[in-house]
Amino acid sequence: MDDHTDQTRKPRADAVRNRERVLEAAKLVFNAGGPEASLEAVAKRAGVGIGTLYRHFPTREALFEAVYRREVEQLSELAEQLKNAKDPIEALRRWLHSGVEFVATKKGMMAALALAVQSGSELHAFSFERLTKAIGSLLNRAVAAGEMRADISPEDLLRAFFGMCYVHDQPGWQATALRLLDVFVAGLRVPPPGKAKARSSKTTKPAAKRKP
Repeated sequence: MDDHTDQTRKPRADAVRNRERVLEAAKLVFNAGGPEASLEAVAKRAGVGIGTLYRHFPTREALFEAVYRREVEQLSELAEQLKNAKDPIEALRRWLHSGVEFVATKKGMMAALALAVQSGSELHAFSFERLTKAIGSLLNRAVAAGEMRADISPEDLLRAFFGMCYVHDQPGWQATALRLLDVFVAGLRVPPPGKAKARSSKTTKPAAKRKP
């Protein structure tokens, strides 16, 4: 076997499994946040030694970036799965709810990711492009079905989503974000023709004359 073949050999199955276990454990640990969100806690939750963790991710930043990219990829895959859902509005709402979990994980890594995801960085461009494409596919389908207003862009919706998630950092913020997102999505819905007509007639109906 030549050197080139050896260098391009696929990782062993157990190494791939360990890497995935570390990433999934890291997501859960960072999602919880707080002082317990350490690399030692990640290794313990993944059921691997700290040396195994460092073999896959030699620095804390490398692990954080890998978790971040994995979350973005999973949201992109979820959008693909939801594109054929029966109810396009519900599909969009489900994606946004899943996005809240992504933001929770990101908040747990905020300090380490501060430089990596700064505006203009490759990681920032990667995530914004993938998430915009994902949310856009669901938004466009809802608009095409005539169920959502067409005067909002995927970029607008994504920025509104992050704004709601970062409105505060108090305990329980996820529940607040989910509630705000539901209200926001409901406000973007196009009312059924019957309701729209009834609402229009109410607003244009002349005021009754008062008796002298």
